[in-house]
Amino acid sequence: MKQKIEFIKENDEFKSIIKEIIENEKVQEMHNYRQHYTTSCYEHCYNAAAYCYLICKKLNLDYKSCTRAAMLHDFFLYDWREKTDRHGLHAFTHGKCACKNASEIFDLNDIEKDCITNHMWPVTIKLPKYKETYILTLVDKHCAMQEFFDYYIHALKNKRVFRYAYVFIGLLILKNHK
Repeated sequence: MKQKIEFIKENDEFKSIIKEIIENEKVQEMHNYRQHYTTSCYEHCYNAAAYCYLICKKLNLDYKSCTRAAMLHDFFLYDWREKTDRHGLHAFTHGKCACKNASEIFDLNDIEKDCITNHMWPVTIKLPKYKETYILTLVDKHCAMQEFFDYYIHALKNKRVFRYAYVFIGLLILKNHK
């Protein structure tokens, strides 16, 4: 699936759907904020947009709205790890914040607004109104988990102890095959 997503990112239709969004100066600021581990908010949203495009297009849903919403679903422009006087916990409030920020710059339709605002369901109690919102909700969780595993697998591969363990296991396997 990961290779298919890389292919989608090169798709002309996909790029044209998010072109206006990714060329925006404020959206480019998302590169400055870390989302999960070493992934920026921008990268996380871009990956989510590619998955939403693929899934919604396959299911004959409004893939354009869902793709655009995915690119903006974490458009909150602050480091959520820092303590500030923001009202409420990040997980509960950032969807509304992202929708507000996106609405100030882009003309959003009802599906896009619902997707951005409610992508954290069931953490946010309000039920999503559209199938596309459920897709983004699941894609967001998938991307977060993928970022988690990519980070830790990379970290483990770079630990000297694990490299030696691979060599040791390899030697044991070779010895047993003689």
